[in-house]
Amino acid sequence: MNTTIKTNSIQMTARIAAILTLLIVVLAPFSMLYIPTTLIVPGDAAATANNIMASQGLFRAGMVSDSIVFLIEIVLTVLLYVLVKPVNKTLSLAAAFSRLAMTVIQGINLLNHFIVLLLISGAGYLTVFSPDQSQALVLIFLNAHESVTLIWGLFFGLHLLVFGYLVYKSGYLPKFLGVLLLIVSLCYFAQDFGTMLFPQYKALFTSIGSLAFLEIAFPLWLLIKGVNFEQWEKRAAESV
Repeated sequence: MNTTIKTNSIQMTARIAAILTLLIVVLAPFSMLYIPTTLIVPGDAAATANNIMASQGLFRAGMVSDSIVFLIEIVLTVLLYVLVKPVNKTLSLAAAFSRLAMTVIQGINLLNHFIVLLLISGAGYLTVFSPDQSQALVLIFLNAHESVTLIWGLFFGLHLLVFGYLVYKSGYLPKFLGVLLLIVSLCYFAQDFGTMLFPQYKALFTSIGSLAFLEIAFPLWLLIKGVNFEQWEKRAAESV
């Protein structure tokens, strides 16, 4: 009976982690891709500010979507830590803390969008800025929000690098999943460091980063197959 309870517990942990990851996959593109391409006109501050003023509901919906993702990430960090802790506790903590650091930076980055809303609010104290200045500031803070993705992406890359290694060494998850996560981590590093060093080739590095979709194989495997409980229990016993 005790073994059955443990089996159900770790499989439930794996499947909840999978569902939460897939939920992020659904929510994140809305705020990270759809809203920017819909409202932001690159290099045109006036058009961008007017678009946001006309579609504040959509802009705020993106902020809510981001907020939900941040909250999910905190829970997901704990679940993934539990999943790979039997392999190596120290490295599992490194993977968890790097993902948590990413989440904190994402949350702080939302402040840029709150400032954008303040700039288009029409508050009396904003009269010290001319319309052109206010619109330019809107675009500056939107660009700053986009640039911060390069920072949290590095923390996520570190998380995937360590986590992918743990998955590869686990014995209770397929090695190919670990390899895919390691590849995705390198894609994040290439995209972020490449864009920082050579911004003129941003499109190239962004295309490299698009290979991150390979990560979806991990939650799908957890959802459909779960983990090999016998091997997980063995590793857990060895780590005590």
